[in-house]
Amino acid sequence: MNIDEHEHVIEVTDLRRVYGGGFEAVRGITFSVGRGEVFALLGTNGAGKTSTVELLEGLARPAGGRVRVLGCDPYAERAVVRPRTGVMLQEGGFPSELTVAETARMWAGCVSGARPPRDVLELVGLAGKADVRVKQLSGGERRRLDLALALLGDPEVLFLDEPTTGLDAEGRRDTWELVRGLRDAGTTVLLTTHYLEEAEGLADRLAILHEGRIAAAGTPAEVTAAQPARISFELPEGYFVGDLPPLAEMGVSGHEVDGRVVRLRTHQLQRAATRLLVWAEGAGVELGRLDVRAASLEEAFLGIAREAAGAAKTKEYAA
Repeated sequence: MNIDEHEHVIEVTDLRRVYGGGFEAVRGITFSVGRGEVFALLGTNGAGKTSTVELLEGLARPAGGRVRVLGCDPYAERAVVRPRTGVMLQEGGFPSELTVAETARMWAGCVSGARPPRDVLELVGLAGKADVRVKQLSGGERRRLDLALALLGDPEVLFLDEPTTGLDAEGRRDTWELVRGLRDAGTTVLLTTHYLEEAEGLADRLAILHEGRIAAAGTPAEVTAAQPARISFELPEGYFVGDLPPLAEMGVSGHEVDGRVVRLRTHQLQRAATRLLVWAEGAGVELGRLDVRAASLEEAFLGIAREAAGAAKTKEYAA
């Protein structure tokens, strides 16, 4: 079954997953991913990322809701979907005595229309390790091998579960460039990651999961826009927050004071920073340790975690 290039390659509607004992790991989530798009699923441990991806890969039947990959049910129509997808699990579990080249050739024998193994090993930077046994690879090199095998079938849809765990900074950057190249060539990529910088730099859109639900979704810019920017500085002796221009007129939505250190929160960063600096110049005041910072995905992520923790405490007290 083919779909038009303008339609969604992945469609998830009210998806649920329940494990034995009644634990609901995925609690009715809805999202879609377009062709040639990188979509990231973020969340703390236990948020439901891997549980969701396994349903998309067709490894289990949903407890409720609907999932479609390339227009098909990935569980009921696995034979149709699987040849067109690539999967990189958190851990591959390859035979340790085989060499890298032998592992790639073995895997290529299980893949329809496999690319030449040597080409894929070159693509992930493992060509020089072709004759090395898997057990002798570093953790980062094993992750590269995981990625190579996921790419053997030249997939239309690529699932990457924590793809850069164990890689050094250079390896992580190389993997990012590879993912961007795949996206530009039309491959649809869905990834989970703990690295917020990775999601911010790679993802066209993302969703942050918390306790099996989507807490925030959109482009990285849209998700971070909900969080305030921050301005922090140290006032000299003899000056206090009350000496500043009226905070509301500066566009400041909240502030904290720790000794002489002042931290301002604002959704109007340029306005607040400009008025602060004009005031300092006019008053002849030097603002020590001045730090002006736009909202980041990390702050959005931590903000969601704090709100969830606060809600949990409220429920606990109410009980």
